[in-house]
Amino acid sequence: MMKKYIFPAIFSVALFFIALILSGCDKNDNLVIFSVEDDRRLGAQVSEEIRKDPSFKLIPEEQNPEAYEYINNMVDEILNSGEVAYRDEFVWEVTLIDNDTVLNAFATPGGYIYVYTGLIKYLETADALEGVLGHEIAHADLRHTSRNLQKMYGVSILLSVVLGKDPNALEQIAGQIAGTVAGLRFSREYESEADNKSVVYLAATSYACNGAAFFFERLLEEGQASPPEFLSTHPSPENRVADINAQAESVGCETTLATDTGYEAFKASL
Repeated sequence: MMKKYIFPAIFSVALFFIALILSGCDKNDNLVIFSVEDDRRLGAQVSEEIRKDPSFKLIPEEQNPEAYEYINNMVDEILNSGEVAYRDEFVWEVTLIDNDTVLNAFATPGGYIYVYTGLIKYLETADALEGVLGHEIAHADLRHTSRNLQKMYGVSILLSVVLGKDPNALEQIAGQIAGTVAGLRFSREYESEADNKSVVYLAATSYACNGAAFFFERLLEEGQASPPEFLSTHPSPENRVADINAQAESVGCETTLATDTGYEAFKASL
């Protein structure tokens, strides 16, 4: 009876070691089967799926160039911090989504960032938005979605994508991410990583380095009984505020709000 299981077991081990050889550790010292090019391909595929889905009311850049210029400048400050590992490899493309009822933002592999107008209008300062942008950039830069996929699908399926043996697999995975956003819900560990990295990013910008904490502070002030979907799998707001502020103290960075006279005009333009 045992002989039936010898080959599958050996095959699985072999696949694992092939994955190790092909991938190795990335720039953040994480073992990721997907290559950087695979991240870009997956991100582009997810972007195309989102573009075709009418439930995502995307705002074209030509419709509001001033708003895009403003938020792209915010992203550029983070990218120029010297702390983004894949600064030159990923696309770092921001897209605004027209929905004032949703407090959400997310980033897909390869640096595609999506921000809902509802979240922007909810945030009271540019520092808070910069903190959220830093958090989402960190998810992409730390390759959290690709690392999640390894847990969800296993080595054999992802290796078939990497080796080009299943041309439909990448499209199917992209469709799931775009359709349910399930692939973008991260563990507490990944959320904490992104929060901490956001502080490091913002420390080299003109914004308060603990900007990511301001969103959660407002939720606490308002006493929201249940957090929005954006926080459904996150650590509690109380813990996140404390941890972000502790990281800022550890880094020794500036926590004074930036002087940004254009933020209110930016929000009003959406």
